[in-house]
Amino acid sequence: MRVSGCDHREVLAVRRAVPADAGGCVAIVRGLPEFFTDDVAGKVAADLKVHPAWVAVNDGGLAGFAVVDRRSARAAAILWMAVAAPLRGGGVGTQLVDRVLRDLAESGVQVVEVKTLDASAGYEPYLATRAFWERRGFVQIDTIDPLPTWPPGNPAAIYVTALATTR
Repeated sequence: MRVSGCDHREVLAVRRAVPADAGGCVAIVRGLPEFFTDDVAGKVAADLKVHPAWVAVNDGGLAGFAVVDRRSARAAAILWMAVAAPLRGGGVGTQLVDRVLRDLAESGVQVVEVKTLDASAGYEPYLATRAFWERRGFVQIDTIDPLPTWPPGNPAAIYVTALATTR
């Protein structure tokens, strides 16, 4: 399949990640310096070794990835998610998240959390990130600053979505 224009939806396959995908995931992180601090590439590489992950691929290689921490039988958190810079806004992230959420729901997960930079930080690149999660049905439930493991002055917006009723 070939990529044509900005619409990458038709060229994507989303699958579970394998160890050989780690280098591509790290490269995506390094290609997004406005979203990730220098230490994140190492954290992503380490998390890929111990947590389930999914990748979006096309003829050009790895297009995006998501790493999930299964917190309990009924809860999970998306630890990391990114789409290669030239493919952002073309549907890759939507396909990736849709597949991740579907697989998690099928395995019994009822709620999923994601953290991102809160609006109070005033950092423009994250406007689109928060809008992305909100369009996927995630609801912001809290802001934590400082969040343990995050640098001070980077307020964390805590988002959740329900995949099934919890009562």
